[in-house]
Amino acid sequence: MFATSSLIDFESLLPFALFGLFAVGAWWVLSMIAGGSNRATERLEEIRDPYRRRNRDSDKPGGKVPGKSDAVAKVLEKASPTLAKPLQPKSELEANRLKQRLSSAGFRGESAPSIFLGLKIALLLGGLLIGGSSLSVMYGFSQKALVGTVLIAGGFFYLPELAVTFISHQRRQAIFLGLPDALDLLVVCVEAGLGLDQAMRKVSEEMTNSTPVIASEFALANFQLQMGRPRNEVLHELGVRTGVDDVRALTRILIQAEKFGTSIAQALRVQSDAMRTRRSQIAEEKAAKTAVKLIFPLVIFIFPGIFVVLVGPAAITMVRQLFPSMSG
Repeated sequence: MFATSSLIDFESLLPFALFGLFAVGAWWVLSMIAGGSNRATERLEEIRDPYRRRNRDSDKPGGKVPGKSDAVAKVLEKASPTLAKPLQPKSELEANRLKQRLSSAGFRGESAPSIFLGLKIALLLGGLLIGGSSLSVMYGFSQKALVGTVLIAGGFFYLPELAVTFISHQRRQAIFLGLPDALDLLVVCVEAGLGLDQAMRKVSEEMTNSTPVIASEFALANFQLQMGRPRNEVLHELGVRTGVDDVRALTRILIQAEKFGTSIAQALRVQSDAMRTRRSQIAEEKAAKTAVKLIFPLVIFIFPGIFVVLVGPAAITMVRQLFPSMSG
């Protein structure tokens, strides 16, 4: 009897043991593939991101020590090209759409698409392994376990899509809320005698703490201008990269102002006033929708309680006095 129960316990724990062994082995293999840190790659990343060196030096006097998150990122970056092969875009248009979507979420690296697709495949395999092992223990090898495994793996597969969508929405909201202040600072800098390039650099330096998203976008645009790219292309790419309609309108206005020789400060001031007016209109629209949105909570949750409190005692009195008199 004791031997039979021990055998059953061992069989129930076998999937978890296999999963742990597989996870440890995969982690060791990927760590060996990642290898050590490459100083040349780090210097290129510092050149591409001007704030990387500042953030690294401001954390600790001796520099920032790479943590576990950096090791995981390196491992995923090394293994992503192999994992992402089944999901590679079939055309250049699909590849550009994927890059633009990741860029709007703040992932602008050359390996960002492959890491994104590789992460989806890795989560799919992890969902199959975790869901299959756990559901097979709970329900055995049945149709219910198979359907549950497929659903869990599908949820894991689309998890990066949801994360990118959420991050993109948060970034666009932050840009929309902080852009009028950035435009005001741009107007002050331009009217003080600075050029557009110097004004964008000043805005990126001053608004790093208040609105880091806008500061990073302006810093990247300014870096592209310093590398010698035409201003029209840089401004157009800024509007497309952010995915915000107000930024696109701003870039179009700046391109037209530079093309026709009009005042950039006046164009920025008009755009800032228009954006503030739009923000106030959006706030008024949301306030007007509040009364309509409150109807459903009132009808579903509040009105039944009020009805019971007000009509309940009268109904009880009628049941106790009226019904006996009618029956008598």
